[in-house]
Amino acid sequence: MSYTAKDYARLVGMTGFSEEMLKNHFTLYQGYVTNTNKVLDTLEQMLKDDKTATPEFSELKRRLGWEFNGMRLHEYYFDTLGGNGAVANNSRLERKKIEDFGSVEAWEKDFRAAGAMRGIGWVVLYQDNISGRLFNCWINEHDAGHPAGCIPIVVMDVFEHAFMLDYGLKRADYIEAFFKNIDWNAVEDRLK
Repeated sequence: MSYTAKDYARLVGMTGFSEEMLKNHFTLYQGYVTNTNKVLDTLEQMLKDDKTATPEFSELKRRLGWEFNGMRLHEYYFDTLGGNGAVANNSRLERKKIEDFGSVEAWEKDFRAAGAMRGIGWVVLYQDNISGRLFNCWINEHDAGHPAGCIPIVVMDVFEHAFMLDYGLKRADYIEAFFKNIDWNAVEDRLK
């Protein structure tokens, strides 16, 4: 079974995101899908050829997390976008943010602060699949730092490719544009 890149052309025209930047970002995402398939195919063949005790097999096993999470995180990110940023009052997600952060404003302040931190990576609102608790995380690399078993609810890409073409070093302006384009219905559907 091979993975197929999703078509996110519907996002072109979003306020605050140039067509050029989005198309570049889509191409990067498609590369993760392609590389995930290549790594999986190669690992499958190496298993058949009994080459599992090789350094190449070990490195490809390590690389799989990077490529797969690069693919999947971009899908969560693009699926987060496409809305008008309007939040439904008293939605299940809003009530959960109040329960776990004290207020919606406190959640947003924490999420934005994580996004504004120096460095590259991702900011993710996770839900613990056991306790149900929401919390924001900074993820430095695709393949490391994800809380085990937690569900990504809101995913924001803060690697430079997500904003520098349009915003240069003005990350806060990118974060503002991101919030204006969140599809809160799609995001809430991820909540357990």
